[in-house]
Amino acid sequence: MISIIIPAHNERHNLSKLLPILNSEASNILFEVLVMLSCHSADGSENLEVAPNVKFVKCQGKGRSVQMNTGASMAAGNVLVFLHADVIPPVSFLNDIEKTLNARFEAGFFSYRFDKENFWLDINASFTSKDGIFTGGGDQCLFIKKQTFENLGKFNESQALMEDFEFFKRMKEKKTPYKIINNDLIVSARKYESNSYLRVNLSNFLLVVLFKMGISSETLKSIHNKLLKMPYQHNT
Repeated sequence: MISIIIPAHNERHNLSKLLPILNSEASNILFEVLVMLSCHSADGSENLEVAPNVKFVKCQGKGRSVQMNTGASMAAGNVLVFLHADVIPPVSFLNDIEKTLNARFEAGFFSYRFDKENFWLDINASFTSKDGIFTGGGDQCLFIKKQTFENLGKFNESQALMEDFEFFKRMKEKKTPYKIINNDLIVSARKYESNSYLRVNLSNFLLVVLFKMGISSETLKSIHNKLLKMPYQHNT
């Protein structure tokens, strides 16, 4: 069984599109969806009409790591999938995951493309099909065997930002076998629309470099919030 864990903060619009798509996949694989709402989420996401295998949970602690760890602790499946609310999976999503784990990998990610046609965004997306400096980011949708996730110590709840990169760093240190599936997720370009291509790329590069230098996550979060605007995360 696969447990799809979606951390969300005021993502009603995206969830209303994503959840039906997940349940429309033609697959005989048993799965559940756990939508882990932030403690400050206030857009009524939990009132969406959903399939019986979808559950909404309001988290008490702060931070995406807390949301994802809480979801993992509640998961009935032996495979965990961490999917962002603004990401649309490919048609063969669940089958791709099952096939990869049956091939003796313990974890994996997907390549992705953006939901807007843009030459520069296409260049960005092209790097997600292979290992590189940005591998392990949340938009690539980490899937992992539950036992492996627990053995690695789960997400670091004190990591205020880039918890996905910090977890991937431990994956590599422990030589966890993983695969990048070249079957594109569709990722929202809203961060680029709210800022600019150059600003987002320079900010991302700076944050990754500072993270690798060991700069504290609180400092990284402060820099991120000063450099990038994300109005879509605020309830209106």
